[in-house]
Amino acid sequence: MAASSTNPYSEAGVDTAAGDLAVELMKSSVRATHGPEVLGGVGGFAGLFDASALLGYTKPLLATSTDGVGTKVAIAQAIDKHDTIGQDLVGMVVDDIVVVGAKPLFMTDYIACGKVVPERIADIVRGIADACTATGTALVGGETAEHPGLLGPRDYDVAGAATGVVEADAVLGADRVEDGDIVLALASSGLHSNGYSLVRHIITNAGIGYGDNAADFGRTWGEALLEPTRLYTLPLLRLIDALPEGSLHSLSHVTGGGIAANLARVLPVGSWAEVDRSTWSPSPVFRVLSDIAGSTLESAEGTWNLGIGFLAVIDGARKDAAIAALAGEGIDAWQVATVSTGARPAGDFEEGAKGVDGGAVRLVGAYSDSARSH
Repeated sequence: MAASSTNPYSEAGVDTAAGDLAVELMKSSVRATHGPEVLGGVGGFAGLFDASALLGYTKPLLATSTDGVGTKVAIAQAIDKHDTIGQDLVGMVVDDIVVVGAKPLFMTDYIACGKVVPERIADIVRGIADACTATGTALVGGETAEHPGLLGPRDYDVAGAATGVVEADAVLGADRVEDGDIVLALASSGLHSNGYSLVRHIITNAGIGYGDNAADFGRTWGEALLEPTRLYTLPLLRLIDALPEGSLHSLSHVTGGGIAANLARVLPVGSWAEVDRSTWSPSPVFRVLSDIAGSTLESAEGTWNLGIGFLAVIDGARKDAAIAALAGEGIDAWQVATVSTGARPAGDFEEGAKGVDGGAVRLVGAYSDSARSH
């Protein structure tokens, strides 16, 4: 009997030719993130990065982070729009590195899908590459894995990991925070990439389709909910350089857990802060979703960022300079709290989070009803 010429891997649902085409379609985007430090180009088993620049550091510390985008990808899949998810991934990964004051060096990505659709994969990677360029990060490698039978033909998930570097004596953190420091809030672009299980639950229960027009936003619900995550890395690195040395003490990326929990992680044990809700008006997307759910903004404080994407703890004397510098970067910033190491008021506070023994934080007051939102 003659042997079959059919590729058994294709019969099992894996299309290696589609994978090769996807790589060809994404090559130019990936190469655009490469400086002279990246060696070997695209397609190798491992990415190579020339680390000789680290010889100029006295004591270089490598910072690393890994993350994904979560269930936001379900909305991208529902409306077949995949060109913004990559920015969300970079925001979740690279913006964690800048929290310690580190400059990102390089990133890798991983995409698992039920079926490789080359154009879709290329859209995702193009978004990753564009955001890597915007954060000064080289995209040195990645992997696209086809998992038929485990994921549906339209299903995929994305993850990434990045590495950065910071001088040992320049690491930001709770140990630098002092009594009387002020906490600046940096405006988010919307939901970013957290709390989408709640978002999807609200939308489904309300019988809303992602292709339906969202009158409050002037576009479809899917498009509004895919608003990409704001990238803070380069503006914050430039802020660190612009302020007198040692003025910026700690940073917090407001992701899962909300404002209070993430701020508590970057305050020292024994300190506390009350975040004043009246200093800002949460973005319309948060108000509209809460109204649809019949819930309050306060009930979502442990899930959504409510308009604050980053928090910076700085020397109070540098407040105006920091706000002005961030405004020059197109980021609205304002004071939301003051750090104290004195006697703490009675009441419930968030104390540390995610295994970190940090400070104590709670939100107080009522959100502003001003039409102006940060």
